[in-house]
Amino acid sequence: MLTRYLKKVDTITAGKLLKDGKLVAFPTETVYGLGARADSDKSIKRIFEVKGRPTYNPLIVHVSSMAMAQDIAVFDDESTKLLKVFWPGPITFVLPLKKNSRISTLVTAGLNTIAIRFPSSIVAQNILTAAKTPIAAPSANLSGKISPTSADLVSDYLDGRVDAILDGGVSELGLESTIIMTNPIRILRPGSITKQNIEAVIEKKVLGESKSTIILAPGQLKSHYAPVSNIRLNVNDPEPSELLLGFGNVANAALNLSLSGDLHEAAANLFKMLSNIDQKAIKNGRRSIAISPIPEKGVGIAINDRIKRAAADRGQARPAEVDK
Repeated sequence: MLTRYLKKVDTITAGKLLKDGKLVAFPTETVYGLGARADSDKSIKRIFEVKGRPTYNPLIVHVSSMAMAQDIAVFDDESTKLLKVFWPGPITFVLPLKKNSRISTLVTAGLNTIAIRFPSSIVAQNILTAAKTPIAAPSANLSGKISPTSADLVSDYLDGRVDAILDGGVSELGLESTIIMTNPIRILRPGSITKQNIEAVIEKKVLGESKSTIILAPGQLKSHYAPVSNIRLNVNDPEPSELLLGFGNVANAALNLSLSGDLHEAAANLFKMLSNIDQKAIKNGRRSIAISPIPEKGVGIAINDRIKRAAADRGQARPAEVDK
């Protein structure tokens, strides 16, 4: 298949391709997504085939308006309160699926809930508006691999496998959206919108994370975001065989997520630098990466979630229990 490359200005073309049932990789404020019509079994099946994604792992549906969201999901009082503050933006709600929504059962993995998001990226919004239909869009990578924050990395994974890649520059946030389940509120995947941000809006504590054996949302597999090289975490003194991905004022780092120790800068750099240091490790014949300790606070919780999964045993495709 010949992959078509589109520029930022070609959002109408990208939207039309999606409307016609094609697969299009496009940027959001979080990472690049691989989009397909959420109401087309044929198109959604292609997403799973192209990514090599297990069908028990549901997809996030992206919408261009609140009205579109209300056509496919049932919003309770708490989710409505939160979306008024955080939408459009990097937060996904897992909500009851409306009857007669026409959403493919492949999108929801047969569950009676749907993960839904309204991105803040203007490029993504313009594409979704042009498509005129909800678009399912997991990260535009091969399943389990590092999420792409640029069109170049998408191309490394998917060139020749998808119909189009729209280059909209580097994703601003660099981490996938926070995912929450409401009634009661529970975080299923941490992101740049933190537990503290959510609690400030609903004025009560967010419950601890679920230990369900059912995959309720993306990002809950134990092994995910994995480079080729092995990873060791919380390293202050790397071995001679390791390349160090640093954080803060550390010596001998091959790359540094944030010299100043800024967690938001580190989050934006994480996947790009993890990919780059993996390539360095492979080139140098080391295939071993050490990562400096990252503070377990604020968006650091989301960073630690991603690197723990990146470092997990690659054989753990489906967890015995979902843990964070």
